[in-house]
Amino acid sequence: MGMGPVLWKKQSGETLYSLRLLPVGGFCAMEGEDEASDDPHAFNNQSRWKRIIILISGALMNFVVGFLIILLLFSQAGGFWAPVVTDFAEGCPYEGEYGLQEGDQIWRINGKRIYFVSNISLYASRSAQEGVVDIELIRDGEKVLLEDYQFVLLDYTQEDGSVVRQYGLLFGELESGVWAKLKYSWYRAVDFVRLVWVSLTDLVTGSVGVQDMSGVVGIVGIISETGQAAESVRIALEDIAYLVSFIAINLAVMNLLPIPALDGGRVFGLLITAVIETILRRRLDPKYEGYIHTAGFALLMGLMAVVAYNDIVRLVQR
Repeated sequence: MGMGPVLWKKQSGETLYSLRLLPVGGFCAMEGEDEASDDPHAFNNQSRWKRIIILISGALMNFVVGFLIILLLFSQAGGFWAPVVTDFAEGCPYEGEYGLQEGDQIWRINGKRIYFVSNISLYASRSAQEGVVDIELIRDGEKVLLEDYQFVLLDYTQEDGSVVRQYGLLFGELESGVWAKLKYSWYRAVDFVRLVWVSLTDLVTGSVGVQDMSGVVGIVGIISETGQAAESVRIALEDIAYLVSFIAINLAVMNLLPIPALDGGRVFGLLITAVIETILRRRLDPKYEGYIHTAGFALLMGLMAVVAYNDIVRLVQR
C-alpha cells in the first residue's frame, strides 16, 4: 500500500507485504513481470491467458466494488424515474405529431443510450452539429427515430418569475422493486464508465487540459467539500460513498487503458508480443517490455506530480 520508501514490511510465504511512505495508490509487483525468472510460479512462466486474467483482475475488482457500493446506496431507494415524457412545459415546441409525445421514452440521443434524465442534456450538448440531434424513442412498444431534430435549450418562466433554460420536458415514470434496483445500479455503473470516456475524449481533443485534472490531493478536497455540504451525517456518508464508487470505476477504466505501466498497457504488450513471437517463431526477452513499462511508469509519476501541484495551487488560491 502506497509508494516510495518502505515504512513497514513483512514476508509471508512467497509474498512480501509492505506499507510505503507516499499515500498515492499501491502496487502488486510480481516476480517475472518485468524480468525473466526460472521460478515456475513466476509471472513470466504462466500461460498468456493466465497472465491476461491476472492483469485485468485488479481493474475488474475496482469495477465490482464501485457497482456494489452503488447497489448498497440504491437499495434504500423507493423507486427510480425513467426518462419517459409525462408532460410538457407551456409553449414547449417539441410536442407534436412529428416531435415528442406524452409517454415517449427517450432511448438514445446521437446513438448514446439514455439511462437517466441527466443523460439527455449531456449527450444533446455534445452533438457534432449544435442544436441538431438524432433522437430514438420508444413509443407504444416500437422504436421511432427523429432524425436531424432541432433540440435546443429554451427560456421558460417559472411561477416565481425566474427564468430557467431547459428543454421543457417533464419526466416521471416510477420503477420500483428488486429488479429495478439491480437494473439502475448497473445503469449507473455503466454511466460512470461513459463519463470517464467523455472526460478522456475532452482531454484528447483539447476541450480540457491537464490543469483541469485532479489527483489524490484534489480528490481528498472534493470528498471533504462533499461531506461539509451535506445536511446530515448520513447524507454526507451516502454522498461520499457515491463519490467513492465513481472513483473506483474511474480507476478500473483508467487502469485498462493501453498505456505502458498500466495493466491495460501490459495486456496490450502481451498481445503484441504474441503476434511478434508468432512471426519470428522465437520467444522475446521480457526485459525489453520491462524497459517500456519502466519508462511509462516514470512518465506517469511525472504526470501525477504535475496534477498534485495543480491541486495544491487550487487549494491555496481558495
